[in-house]
Amino acid sequence: MFAPGHLGELTRLVPFEMVDEALAVTGRVQARIRDLPSRVVVYLLLAGCLFPELGWRQVWQRLTAGLAGLTVADPTAGALSQARRRVGVEPLRWLFDLLRGPAAGIGTAGVWWRGLLVCAIDGTTMAVPDSPANLAEFTKHRCNNGGSGYPAIRLLVLVSCGTRTVLDAVFGPTTDEETTYAPRLLRSLREGMIVLLDRNFAVAALVAQIVAAGAQVLVRVKNGRALPVLRRHGDGSYTSMLGTVAVRVIDCEITIATAGGRRTGLYRLVTTLTDHRSHPAAELIKLYHERWEIETAYLEVKSSILGGRVLRARIPSGIAQEVYALLVTYQVLRLAMADATGTRPEIDPDRASFTIALHTARDLIIQAMGVIADTVIDLVGTIGRHILTNLMPERRIRTRPRVVKRAISKYNARGTIDRTSYKATIRIDILTTPDP
Repeated sequence: MFAPGHLGELTRLVPFEMVDEALAVTGRVQARIRDLPSRVVVYLLLAGCLFPELGWRQVWQRLTAGLAGLTVADPTAGALSQARRRVGVEPLRWLFDLLRGPAAGIGTAGVWWRGLLVCAIDGTTMAVPDSPANLAEFTKHRCNNGGSGYPAIRLLVLVSCGTRTVLDAVFGPTTDEETTYAPRLLRSLREGMIVLLDRNFAVAALVAQIVAAGAQVLVRVKNGRALPVLRRHGDGSYTSMLGTVAVRVIDCEITIATAGGRRTGLYRLVTTLTDHRSHPAAELIKLYHERWEIETAYLEVKSSILGGRVLRARIPSGIAQEVYALLVTYQVLRLAMADATGTRPEIDPDRASFTIALHTARDLIIQAMGVIADTVIDLVGTIGRHILTNLMPERRIRTRPRVVKRAISKYNARGTIDRTSYKATIRIDILTTPDP
């Protein structure tokens, strides 16, 4: 009865004992052994995130496909639904709290900057089924061309930029803004971290809370924001105040030159790292580009895993269960990738292909391979070997204009959009702000 409860080779990162502990701590162990023990249902929920295009019956068939010779249950869709409700949200939340973290060693390339763990906070929205129960909790977006077809939830994540692992996450209705959810991530901030934020989070009270938690901040603010010049520094930055917090301000002009032309933008960055000698302005400008790693993490969750699909659950408690399962599944994939690249310290973790890891993990679930470790421990594993064999090339400087890729109408409103990616050269000039 317990045999279908596995996650292929990823079971080594979410072992049976871990799931049993999650169920015991949250009081969700089954009262009697039945065709669908609680442990098996937890693995079913995690596997469902790897096969989002399939119904739950088809996910069950993937879990049992490699169990030749064993007599396994053949539950109905209704039985699987009742089992998921019986397990509830708490075991998945417990697993996420246990597994979240940076997954990076001190020597991991591309993860640290001047002794600080580089992190980012940002939010996104995810569509949920248009059911009466969900509509009572979540709302649809209003937009210029009419309302969205589905209600949505807001997901806010704290990510380690180097490995793109999740350090913490919160979610809920979109009626609350990102700055409302952000303070709930402060529990995971500590000394030795620098948090990269976009302009939406340039709120004096939030920056003060992050500093009180021990972390440093690098945030973009609006160019016209009034920040007094208190002291100038040799690197072009100047000391100022953001609310009650002493900060440095860096004004710069960034020019991108491609075969398609040149574009110039003005940027104003604010940091709580006030020593211009140990943290030069030019390096901070380059560091801020790492904030885009969290956008790539959202791409991997919403596009690579979900394929742009709406979540499955038709009730809010089911949505919470599904989101935590999705976060756990994404995290264990990232942990497997970090384990693989960690065996070769010279490799930057961002060269590991998330798509390779995802599809290899899916294949191993169908084959029920690597569920139990051999007597000789394989630290890399099949997933790791596929990743290391198919490393992506080192990052190249490329640029493309930001465009709407999923327009409401299939007709072009303003002619053809240039979607070409260009090789680019970037020039950064630090500007000196005149004294008021």
